[in-house]
Amino acid sequence: MHIRSIVAPLLKWFAGNARDLPWRWTRDPYAIWVSEIMLQQTQVKTVIPYWQRWMKQLPDIASLATADEDTVIKLWEGLGYYSRARNLQKGAKRIRDEFGGRFPRDLAGVLALPGVGRYTGGAICSIAFNQPEPVVDGNVARVLTRLLGIEESPKAKPVADRLWSVAAELVKHAPTLQKARQRNASALNQAVMELGALICTPRNPLCGGCPLKGRCIARKQNKVDAIPALAKRAAATKRRFIGFIIAWRGEVYVQRRPSGEVNAGFWEFPNWQADDPAMQPADLAKASLALGQAALEPLCTINHSITRYRNRLEMFVIAPSRKPRLAQLKGQWLPEAKLAELPLTAAHRKAATRFLNTANGREGVVRTGRG
Repeated sequence: MHIRSIVAPLLKWFAGNARDLPWRWTRDPYAIWVSEIMLQQTQVKTVIPYWQRWMKQLPDIASLATADEDTVIKLWEGLGYYSRARNLQKGAKRIRDEFGGRFPRDLAGVLALPGVGRYTGGAICSIAFNQPEPVVDGNVARVLTRLLGIEESPKAKPVADRLWSVAAELVKHAPTLQKARQRNASALNQAVMELGALICTPRNPLCGGCPLKGRCIARKQNKVDAIPALAKRAAATKRRFIGFIIAWRGEVYVQRRPSGEVNAGFWEFPNWQADDPAMQPADLAKASLALGQAALEPLCTINHSITRYRNRLEMFVIAPSRKPRLAQLKGQWLPEAKLAELPLTAAHRKAATRFLNTANGREGVVRTGRG
């Protein structure tokens, strides 16, 4: 099979089936950059409202470069993998300081931005500038391994190299746009990604509606369910955390996660990982908060997942009779009403909402997705 033979049917299918996504209405490289970073390890339906809010509040490189950190991470709150937000702002500052505020138009310049790898760089250059740069993400890898009948893992270096080579050959043969006199790399790359997202799905692919079904080796050999070969996921690790909302006369105590740590810059309530399964919350509060015999009221238990970790956060409310100093902690007292404005980690946002909405800290269980 000549790989160039699939270009025409791919583009025809994409023209009639592409989803109406907000970032597809622009060629602004900044807007596309933001969308591609948000889409890293995150579903499209989740990203859409985040992208729209971000673009409304931070519509260009200059506004992102000068925004305060709380604004940036508040806009990202709940999206997960928060280093992406910090890398976006670092990249905006670099563009401002090193590129005169203009988004780089070549792959090398785009790859120099923090958090931009080979796939993201190729996606930005092809979509924003119509440059024939290849892209290989999970969707593309699945389409190509099935199409070519590659039974080895797409993460194996020889296979990955072959997939990038095939993707480069594909985008090189995207037909020339008559008016623009340049290759339609943008539509071609998006077409392969869209096919993987909508038709060539990981499970129960809709092969009957695939424009490449007559050329697909996996389908011909009845191996669609076996391709691509994926490594077994690592076993999930369970972790237990115990946290405290310390409330005194309409104020609560919060602390900010330091730079260099997971979720750096986000706010949270004092909490500790309880490695000892027999650890009692009252004993932890006494040892870590130095609050003596202050009563603990159960608030909620939050189960949330972060990559391979399955976390259980047990939250308690402490309402001491007098304002504690908490000198051993690096945090601050804030009015309860300010909690809505702070960028909190997802699990602690759930706890804050329960605290504000539940009288007397009645017990409950909240289950969330990514924390």
